[in-house]
Amino acid sequence: MNRADFELVSGISVSRETFSNLERYVDLVRKWNPTINIVSRKSLDDIWNRHIVDSVQAFTCLKCTGSWVDIGSGGGFPGAVVGILARELSPNCPVTLIESDQRKSAFLRNVSRETSSGFRVIAKRIEDVEPQYADVISARALADLSTLLEFCEHHLKSSGSAVFPKGVTWKKEVEAAQREWKFELDPITSVTEPQAVILKIKGIERA
Repeated sequence: MNRADFELVSGISVSRETFSNLERYVDLVRKWNPTINIVSRKSLDDIWNRHIVDSVQAFTCLKCTGSWVDIGSGGGFPGAVVGILARELSPNCPVTLIESDQRKSAFLRNVSRETSSGFRVIAKRIEDVEPQYADVISARALADLSTLLEFCEHHLKSSGSAVFPKGVTWKKEVEAAQREWKFELDPITSVTEPQAVILKIKGIERA
């Protein structure tokens, strides 16, 4: 995908440097994927739409004016993409990725260094990390919504927001979570999958 196509699909404008850093990230995913299985081989062929643009949505659905913490980051979707974009578009938004797998954490640190993004990587289990008091928490393909809200209780400021990409069963997850939690919900339709959404959540507290 070239820069013009990326900007058309994602709906944001980025500098040549930022787009080059996204390209570098994609190259690193392709290089490391056979060793640490970052994404499926099938989705690797469509990595820009399936993973990069999909992650961009998490960044663009709100404006981060404080700290952003991505939990269970895996290979960096959306956290590393957020980190790359934030360097240009939200320079006052420090980004932290939490990933317990040591090999994936090493990969993420390499991405941070080679893209000059400066995002931080914590190689621990989410529940073992000291509270982060984040302004924004994100997670993709990590856990059901109820579990994600438990992580928010530990790591998110009371005034903060959570951003969770979810697939076609998102309504069932919301209904299940509402039995245990109260929260304000704004589901944003995904640009890469019409039946999927980005759940933007705030005001999280136990029911």
